[in-house]
Parts: sequence; C-alpha cells; structure tokens
Amino acid sequence: MSGFDDPQAVARYAEGPRRLVPGLDDLHRMTRLLLDETVPPDGHVLVVGAGGGMELRAFAGARPGWRFTGVDPSVEMLKLAARTLGPLADRAELREGYVADAPEGPFDGAACLLTLHFVPEAQRIATLSEIRRRLKPGAALVLAHHSVPDGPERTIWLNRFAAFAADNGLERERAWANAHAIGEALPLQTPEAEVAHLRAAGFSDVQLFYAAFTFRGWVARR
Repeated sequence: MSGFDDPQAVARYAEGPRRLVPGLDDLHRMTRLLLDETVPPDGHVLVVGAGGGMELRAFAGARPGWRFTGVDPSVEMLKLAARTLGPLADRAELREGYVADAPEGPFDGAACLLTLHFVPEAQRIATLSEIRRRLKPGAALVLAHHSVPDGPERTIWLNRFAAFAADNGLERERAWANAHAIGEALPLQTPEAEVAHLRAAGFSDVQLFYAAFTFRGWVARR
C-alpha cells in the first residue's frame, strides 16, 4: 500500500506541502493567474493529480464560474479532495485514474502541480501528450514539481530542500532522510529535460515561472 492509499497518511497529507513547498499558496495563485490567460469566466479546467484538492479549492474559491475535472489514481486522495472542496465540490468532477482516463474535453486550461515527478521518464512525453490533446488550441498547461540538476548539484539542492523543511518545523533527521529518499526513489528530471519533454509532446511557448529550491514550474501552450 502506497502512502497515497493509506487513509491515515492521506489524512495528514495537507501538513506536508505547506512545510515542503516554498510559497505554496502563491504557487496556487500564480497558477490561477496563468490559467486566467486562456480560461474564460465560465471555463472548464483539467487538474491532473487532483488528489488532496488544495489547488482545486484555491482555483474554485477565486473563480466562481470555473468548472473542474480532476483525475488522480488514489481513491483516498480523491475523497480528501472532495472534503477539502466542501461546498465547492459540486463544481468539480473527480475521477479515479490517470490523464488517459480523463474526458476528452476540450478543456480551456490544465494544471498539474506536485505530480509529474512521480511519472517515470519513459512515460513523461506520453503523459504530457495526453494532457495536450485534451486542450483547446492555444490553451495553457501550468505544471510545477521537483526538478533538479544531475551530478553533485543534485545533492546540494536536496540538502537545501531538507533545510527548508527543517526550518519549517519538520524534525531535522526526518527532513534529511525524506529529501534523500526523494532523490533516490523518484524519477527526477533536470530542468532542461523537462522543457525538452514538453516540446516533444507538442507544447510551445514553454516558459519558467517558478523556481524554489528543488521545485520548478512552467507554463506552456497547446
């Protein structure tokens, strides 16, 4: 059983991103502002990796006319998303599965936050292509996740990520252990590879908008 399928771990999920992701609330706000560029007031947004519901709540609370389709492979995380949305949940269709299981759309925009670093490199381009083909021409994809250089620099940035978590209240030894487990267990890609994958999937106008220790975020157009 993965952490995302463990009800007790899922119940504690909201504690993690706020301690680990620098400027999480502003990341959500920047993502929404970038989506504003292509999503009309009554638009429909695809959220990939929607479990937990933090970004869904941020988007729905700020844009009362938007509708959402969220996909996530974890039923428990989708239950948490519904609870997080509360009275806003009627504006979001939550589906168990991956992006290939999402409706065809076309959507006015898409977000994929703190998710793609779990996807193996061999599946990155296919995953991005599935998102792209569900978007309207010119629509924006906003994504952000762990992305660090190769070689000795990787360890330096993982140490900085750990230092941020420890400074934000995570027990120091746990912070360092978590950071280096991430470095070993996740299929982390370099920022250059991330941009290459987006372009190979057919996206254009790929621009960096967020950089915070081990995290990077880009906006790209269909």
